[in-house]
Formats: sequence, C-alpha cells, structure tokens
Amino acid sequence: MQERPQRERLFYFALVPAILVAVFVLGTLTLRITPKIEDAQRDGVLKLTYDLAGERAQILDDQIIRQDNVVAAYTDRAEPSQIGKRWLSTAARETPSVRAILVIDMSTGDHEVLAFASRNPSREDDIFRRLLLSRLIAEMNFDDPTDELRHLHESVDDTQYLLSYWQRTQGNRRHMVIAWHDVDRVVKDIMPQLFRDPDKGSARMNVMDERGRIVFGPPLKVGEPTVGRPFPTTLYNWQVQVRLASDEEVRRQVERRRFIELSLVLVAGLVTVAGLILVITSSMKERRLASLKSDFVANVSHELKTPLSLIRMFGELLLLERVTSDEKRKQYLQIIVGESERLTALIENVLDFARVERGKIDYDFAEGDVGEVARRAVDIYRFRATRENIEIDLRVEEGVPPARIDARALELAVMNLIDNALKYAKDGEKVGVVVERAGSKVAVRVSDFGPGVPKEEQDRIFERFYRGAAAGTTRARGSGIGLALVRYIVESHGGTVRVESPTQPDGRGTTFVIEVPALAALATP
Repeated sequence: MQERPQRERLFYFALVPAILVAVFVLGTLTLRITPKIEDAQRDGVLKLTYDLAGERAQILDDQIIRQDNVVAAYTDRAEPSQIGKRWLSTAARETPSVRAILVIDMSTGDHEVLAFASRNPSREDDIFRRLLLSRLIAEMNFDDPTDELRHLHESVDDTQYLLSYWQRTQGNRRHMVIAWHDVDRVVKDIMPQLFRDPDKGSARMNVMDERGRIVFGPPLKVGEPTVGRPFPTTLYNWQVQVRLASDEEVRRQVERRRFIELSLVLVAGLVTVAGLILVITSSMKERRLASLKSDFVANVSHELKTPLSLIRMFGELLLLERVTSDEKRKQYLQIIVGESERLTALIENVLDFARVERGKIDYDFAEGDVGEVARRAVDIYRFRATRENIEIDLRVEEGVPPARIDARALELAVMNLIDNALKYAKDGEKVGVVVERAGSKVAVRVSDFGPGVPKEEQDRIFERFYRGAAAGTTRARGSGIGLALVRYIVESHGGTVRVESPTQPDGRGTTFVIEVPALAALATP
C-alpha cells in the first residue's frame, strides 16, 4: 500500500523539474526566434511602406481619371459647339480640377480648334492654346484606338501641365477631346486630402517632381531611407515618397515585442508551476485526508465495539440470572447505562460532525446557565471516572452570569473535553472542571495531568481527524473529531477555545479553555 504513494511522490518530484526545463526551452527558443522576427519585420516594414506609396499614388490617379470620365460623358455624341455649354453647368462640382476643355479637328493637319470652354476665361487660355498647338500636341500619341484615355504630363518654363485626351469619331470626321487640369489646384486642394501623414508626430510622406524638388508635403529627414513610387498614368513625372520606419523605431518595436513575449513565457511558466504545485499540494492533502478518514473509521469502529461488548456481556449476565447479589446487579446496570451514555455521546459526536461538514447544524440559542451545563456533562462521566479510579473535581464559582447558549450543543462540547481528559489521565489522578467568570465572558476550564500537548501541535489538534503524538504513546483511542467539533460549537456561540500546555513544572498537564460571551456583556451597548 505504501509503494503507490511513494511512486506518486517520485512522479511529482520528477514532473516539476521537467516542466521547469520545458519552460526554459520555450524561453530560449523565443529568444532565438526574435532576431529572425526582427529581420522579417524590417522586410515587412519595407513592403508595407512601398505598398503605401503606391496606394496613395493610385488614389490620386483614380480621382483625376474619374473627372475625365465625367467630361467624356458630356462630350459623347455631342456637337463640338455644344460641349462647353453642357460641361460648364456642373464643372465646379463634378470636375473641380479641370480648368478647360478643347475639341481639335484631327481630320486635317491644321489641327483646328473646334471648341474651347474655360471655367475662368483669361489671357492664360490663349497662351495655353498656342502652347498646345505649337509644342504639346507633338508629344501626344495619336496611334491609340478611338476613345482610349491618355495623359500628358509636361513641365514648360517651370509650369506644370497635365492633359487628359482621347479621340472621337463622328461621321467621317475624327477629332480629339482634351481636358486641361489645373495642377496647382490638384496640389493645393486634392493632395492634402489624400496624403495626410498616417504616422502622426513625424513627417513621413511628400510628393517630389522630376528634379527632386518638393511639390507637396514637408521635407523628410536627411539620411533616412525612403521609398518612392511614381504616379502610374497622370502625374507620371512626379513621385510619392514615404520614409521608412527608422532602425531605432524597428528596434524599439522588436524590444517591446520581445519583452511582451518573454513576460508571457515567464507568466505562463509561473502559472504552470503554481498550478502544478497546487495540484500536488491538493493531491497530497486529499491523500492525507483519506488516510485520516480511514483511521477515523477504524477508531470509531473500535470506540463503538468496546461499549457494545460491555453492554452485551453484562446484559447476558443479567439475562441468564447469574448475578445473585442485588448490589452486583445494580452495579452491572449502572455499567450498562454508563456505556450506553458513552455510546450515545459518540454517535451524537459523529452525527453532529457530519451536520457540521454539510453546514446543516442548527442551534437553539437561549439564556442558559453554563455551570448547570458543566454539571450535567460531569454527571454523565462520573461513573466512568470512578471505574477508572479517576476523580472529577467540579467547581462552579459564585456569581457566574448567564450566557446565550444552545445548552445541548455546549454540553456536547464540554463532554468531549472531559472525555479527552479521561483518556490521558492516569489511574489515581484528577480531572478538574472549573466554571468561572473571565471578564465579559464565561469560561469553562477542563484540566488533566496527562503528558501534555507539544507547542507545535497546539494549533493542529483542533483540525478534523488529527490526533497528536500523545495518542500514539498512550494508546488512547479516539475518533479525531471531538476537538474539531468543540471548536465549531464554541465559535458558533461567538466564543473561543484554546489549549494551555504544559501546566505543571515537569512539562505535564493540559488545560482546555472554552470562553463564551456573557449575556450581560451582550446587552451592553
């Protein structure tokens, strides 16, 4: 039977180091993987930055092309002379960056302007038309299929021009529709909406022209890596620049992640070890409790067997009329009654303890005399004490105030203390029971001159099923629940129970003290 607990202990002691080693290995692997994560994070930052620049460039392209499609819808199958009138009615709302539109006859080499409409007519319109026919039109691609949208982005004398154009066919004639975008308006009105810095607190994004000059946005920090992406189809001579997160930023992020990961590993390890210790402790406690319960059953069985054997023996003697003396007959009847009372007390102990364990014990509190309770308890054990040649000395002081008690429960507590004292008192010794006033409380003191209770056991003897070392040396029988029941009953009365030992100069003697509040003290405001 003892091999199994020993094997379990060995298993537990081997399991704890194994878990600690597993946690250490997990932490080591985390530290080794973290640098790889750092490299992967740098690559990820580069890719995300590159994608961000391309995304912002594409958004601007899409917005310009959306306006081109609006202009195309107004010019579709319309007479050139009517195009400007139809477009101007909604130009400010639907095409805010389009400054003017032109229709040019492409059927002949003269490139005659068939229609021209401007949102704000000015001298610059004439300059633009001359520049278009003399220079810009030569840069356009006329080999594209009809209705295919194209863009021209050119810088002339430090002035930026963005033209959207596509060819139309009407009957036998072919003409070209051109939308002239106001680049300054694109930079001032559209770009601030599209290129807000996603990393608030530091400048990370701007737009630069073909000469490396900043068109929009703040200058980026010198010496830090940047990613540039040109606009795909519209302002293709310009590019969006985004600064990468610096090595210091990446390092801080990695260190923060490493700290979090190591903290999680450490917490997981601590929780695992704490959980394992809790499981082992609970298992050992349950195993110890199971052993104590086993001893309890054996002790109770013995305690029940002894009085039953005596009752049966003396009952059979009386039944068979082998006792001729009236004095002997009376003595045997007294033994039967005393053992019956002892048996009753033991059974009540077990039943009351079971109710305590289930939390179903009820008390009937009322004003009572603690001295009278002690007298009844002493009377029950008087015969047993006489038979064992032990004197019970009861002393109830005068003027002891009443207390609010459950008389039956408190009597059971005092009986348990007297029973405990009789077990450890030797032949010819005395057990003392004193009821006295102790300040605002009523105290019951039960003393014996037995082997005493060691200091290290004085707190544990009130635990359920626990039996001290003296029980083994004196071979005193007991269930191990008496003192636990005493403590519960007394605490339910709002009182306390303690043990004083040793009480004699030779290291012997024990006194159990019960104290419950006096009724007068309870009434005091």
